[in-house]
Amino acid sequence: MPDVAPPPVAAPQARAHSRGDRWLVLGAVCLAGLGMPLAFTGPPVALSAIARDLGGDPAMLAWIVNGFMLAFGGVVMAAGTLADLHGRKRMFGIGLASFSLVSFALGFAPDVLWLDGLRAVQGVAAALTLSAGAASLAQEFEGHARTRAYSLLGTTFGLGLAFGPLLSASLVAHFGWRSVFVSGGVIALLALLFGVPRMRESRDPDARGLDWPGTLSFTFALVAFTFAVVEAPQRGWGSGLVLGLLAASAIALGVFVAVERRVPRPMLDLSLFRYPRFVGVQALPLATAFCYVVLLIQLPIRFVGIEGRGEVTAGLMMIPLSAPMLVVPLLGAMLARRISAAALSGVGLAIAAAGLAWLSRIAPGAPAATLAWPLIVIGIGSGLPWGLMDGLSVSVVPKERAGMATGIFTTTRVAGEAIILAAAGAALTAFAQGGLSGQAGADAGRYLAAGDLARASLHAPRLSREGLALVHAHAFDTLLLALAALTLLLGLASYVLLRERAPRASAAEPCLSR
Repeated sequence: MPDVAPPPVAAPQARAHSRGDRWLVLGAVCLAGLGMPLAFTGPPVALSAIARDLGGDPAMLAWIVNGFMLAFGGVVMAAGTLADLHGRKRMFGIGLASFSLVSFALGFAPDVLWLDGLRAVQGVAAALTLSAGAASLAQEFEGHARTRAYSLLGTTFGLGLAFGPLLSASLVAHFGWRSVFVSGGVIALLALLFGVPRMRESRDPDARGLDWPGTLSFTFALVAFTFAVVEAPQRGWGSGLVLGLLAASAIALGVFVAVERRVPRPMLDLSLFRYPRFVGVQALPLATAFCYVVLLIQLPIRFVGIEGRGEVTAGLMMIPLSAPMLVVPLLGAMLARRISAAALSGVGLAIAAAGLAWLSRIAPGAPAATLAWPLIVIGIGSGLPWGLMDGLSVSVVPKERAGMATGIFTTTRVAGEAIILAAAGAALTAFAQGGLSGQAGADAGRYLAAGDLARASLHAPRLSREGLALVHAHAFDTLLLALAALTLLLGLASYVLLRERAPRASAAEPCLSR
């Protein structure tokens, strides 16, 4: 999940009562920071169990993941504005309470449609929680203590990503898929009870009202485009619904750009894109989404739904991919003192692309040890730019525009990940359908891409399950090669755009990994 960088610190208000209070506040924010990656990485592990229990077509199942990401990305900057306006403590408490209640409700969802809707609400609550929580740390800590606090928050994100699939898999195996959502509610409730009462309130005295036209037009554009991408494999790219959604998305995006160019205090200052290095920074989270985030979603679906491995086994197999994120981002920040950020990012993404190509050569059902090596390579390559891009997002623009640059970067990261995840799922579906024929093959391809081998076999009875698994394997390998090419292309673009136009040392500032 994405980082939420601290905003400019408002004038100090009443200090926390004691050192212990401050550390309890930090613990609460870090606990929330641990729960958000679990909310992202948990559902893909549980998706096969959800499909067996509740049914649902592949498009509806995809929204269990996409709904959370879209809602988070669409409102994350608006959430930061609300925290500045109405108080970080208040919004952190509202976000945690909402996240907890929605998580418990998800544990009792009667069907996939309820899951989809509640996941979108959960994404909004998560955005409010992280925006307000991260901002509150800037009020509780100063100097080196503040740097250590944000580093600890970044570490909890890394832990959530590294071990989230394994924890979620264990919950599914022992308590069922509903426990994945209920556990998130328990984590949020603990943070609410122990941290919020000890947090001091703070606001931005210069904050203005929420940019409603910008927020609504941007969110609508994002949702309409992603909905079109998700529905296209089922309805066809030429269907009236898909074309209408794409047109509506383009119109909403145009409205958003027009609004942001005219309001006195825009949500997104588009003039920052005049800086080549700033554009180069935006390429980094898109590249890591292609080479890393997509695998966090698609690999558990493949391991459990297609290869028939147990959830716990699938969780263990994900550790070689995620574990490097605990170390490599910090190593990248240290290397940036001697090596340019452009070179580190370009080399890291090239390594990740090579790992993706290597993974595409591994036969389906291969032993976990065989799969571990390309996954480690991908994790190492992805981790190098991951440790640099948060610091780069503010160091490549004038200091007075750092806050806006962070907001744009966060939005690019989360919104980009949402769109890329949807596009990767649509591409996998198209590749699987290409290996089959007829309308029955099209339906079977959709279920294959969703990891539902049993229902795919009902639509393609002439093929054995082993034959369908080979169709999925070929489609997955094609997707991996496409991801490798896009990663390499964005790595080259970031290298060209990030080359020495500013002091090299600026990239070595401490930054958060997820």
